[in-house]
Amino acid sequence: MVRNRPHLRAWLALSAVCFFWGTTYLGIRVALETLPPATLVAMRYLISGGVLLGAAFAVRAHIPKGRELWLTALFGSIILGIGNGALAFTEQWIPSGLAAMFVTTSPFWMVGLEAALPGGQRLHPPTIGGMLVGLVGTLFLVAPGALANGFSGPVWKGFLVLQFGCAAWSFGSILQRRHVTKAHPVVSGAVQQLATGILFIPVAWLLPHSLVHWTWRGAAAVGYLVVFGSLVGYSAYIYALGHLPVSAVTLYNYVNPVVAVVLGYLFYRERFGWIEVAGMLIIFAGVALVKRFSIRAASQVEIPAVAATT
Repeated sequence: MVRNRPHLRAWLALSAVCFFWGTTYLGIRVALETLPPATLVAMRYLISGGVLLGAAFAVRAHIPKGRELWLTALFGSIILGIGNGALAFTEQWIPSGLAAMFVTTSPFWMVGLEAALPGGQRLHPPTIGGMLVGLVGTLFLVAPGALANGFSGPVWKGFLVLQFGCAAWSFGSILQRRHVTKAHPVVSGAVQQLATGILFIPVAWLLPHSLVHWTWRGAAAVGYLVVFGSLVGYSAYIYALGHLPVSAVTLYNYVNPVVAVVLGYLFYRERFGWIEVAGMLIIFAGVALVKRFSIRAASQVEIPAVAATT
């Protein structure tokens, strides 16, 4: 039944993204106790990309070549290398739950960049209003840390780095969605992960870093990130991105921070007070407004079809 209903498969894939990516914020924090961030990114994606690509060769799946290969690798490096790399570096400075809440601004970047790119859906006043509501929620999250430690403090620094990462993730995702490829989404994800791992080898080597001290706890965290964050999570994300509207795929932004905040509190007793609750709810309201009015605007105009992976 599922085989004959591709949209059901896409929604199941999105459900996996919603849950497992919420748990990876904690996984990254635990792994950083053992590995420097650049080393973690390189190791995680070298393993997951290598495993997936090896499986693709084993089943004789179509492997991108030439221009298709280079573009797939480039988009993956933008999405994972900059997007997820920014998260790994940021969790050195701020709690995992707060990092997850900062990432809830991703839909605003997605909608804004989509409008800025040729052929994208232009912004409408109600959509801009929703983005401004989200900005108010973001101020709730950033202001306490900025007031306490100044604009050079860890919260403000983490916020800026994560916004750069969110912008890169959204930009790469839009380019990937428009990219015409014959490769299966999982194969595209394999190429992107392996490319990111290779890209971060010299980064890990050149950046100042502390010595690696392996523990069972750290090794388990890396293993979890490889299996559920990359092999399962990212492959599911690429599949959902190719078969569902962008506005639907961004639903994971509602679920991920809730999962991350709960786990952060349970394992690290990370702070989550009324200010954080208010900020997150306001951002969610802004995202809901953006999604609602974006969908309404899209139904009123003819939007050029975008290429999706198959």
